[in-house]
Amino acid sequence: MLYWLTALSDGGDFFNLFRYITFRAGGAFMTALFFGFIFGPPLINVLRKRQGKGQPIRDDGPETHFAKSGTPTMGGLLIVGALLTSTIFWARLDNGFVWMVLFVTLAFGLIGFADDYAKVSKGNVAGVSGKVRLGLGFAIAAVAAYWAMYLHGVNDVALAARVEDYDPLSGRVAFPVFKDTLVNLGWFFIPFAMFVVVGAANAVNLTDGLDGLAIMPVMIAAGALGVIAYTVGRVDFTDYLDVHYVPGTGEILIFVAGLAGGGLGFLWYNAPPAAVFMGDTGSLALGGALGAIAVATKHEIVLGIIGGLFVAEALSVIIQVFYFKRTGKRVFLMAPIHHHYEKKGWAEPQIVIRFWIIALILALIGLATLKVR
Repeated sequence: MLYWLTALSDGGDFFNLFRYITFRAGGAFMTALFFGFIFGPPLINVLRKRQGKGQPIRDDGPETHFAKSGTPTMGGLLIVGALLTSTIFWARLDNGFVWMVLFVTLAFGLIGFADDYAKVSKGNVAGVSGKVRLGLGFAIAAVAAYWAMYLHGVNDVALAARVEDYDPLSGRVAFPVFKDTLVNLGWFFIPFAMFVVVGAANAVNLTDGLDGLAIMPVMIAAGALGVIAYTVGRVDFTDYLDVHYVPGTGEILIFVAGLAGGGLGFLWYNAPPAAVFMGDTGSLALGGALGAIAVATKHEIVLGIIGGLFVAEALSVIIQVFYFKRTGKRVFLMAPIHHHYEKKGWAEPQIVIRFWIIALILALIGLATLKVR
């Protein structure tokens, strides 16, 4: 919204700053950060009063978690509110990619809110059924996938008229490292993108099990995707790096900056011992956002590298369930895998910080794919 100040200005240097994505990203970050600091305490107080006993604790969970009984959940409202406010204020609202990512974030956040509300109101860990959550998630992802195909198609028409031998992006999947490799999935791109978005949302949801464990890797992954979004949205950068140009994705950096600011504001209250939990409200929303950004920027496969920590958490659950059904035995002491290390005697801060380090390493490897061709 503040971008349009440039249209009302006389062209002075100060107002021209609003034309730069990097300047507005800084503004979005600070706006979201202050939003978190200002609204965090009153939101936590409201959640504590409304929820009473707080988030229900799994009976079969690690013994150390019972000490967290009474901690309120739905803290994801703080993150989503911060990134929504900062994005609306600082991003160009005529950008379709921004609205697509916001749509996925808010829609998955609503699913998570319904799940959290059901858990708190019932006083147990049984929230909205998994089938309902997956069904709604796939429906939202289908809309987002079609939306992304449309936006990429609009870009294809515009660029084909200007660039000789232009290779269209709509309905295609780009592969990292391999130069100019595009696989045309056609309409099958929609189920592929649906899997990416829903998979990312649920993988982050599974990772959210310890104080501060999910939010920092989400911010790291989002930061890496923000760099990618800004890079592929600039033709000079894409020419130099020899990656695919996706006009308009640079504005996603504003959203990512808002996510980072809101995430840090939330982490202030979620740091051990947590005063509030993110809940499914936050984890599903943020995971869906990562998937949507990857689809928008044509870096769906790179998301698997950048978000490798989330992939490992999800795989640990899949492997555990599959192996147990086949043999009646467990591969891990407990799944997701962060609980396995709790059972082995690792302290919670030790697990969290080491997982943060792994997330950072994977993000750097994912970013390296921009240059390695």
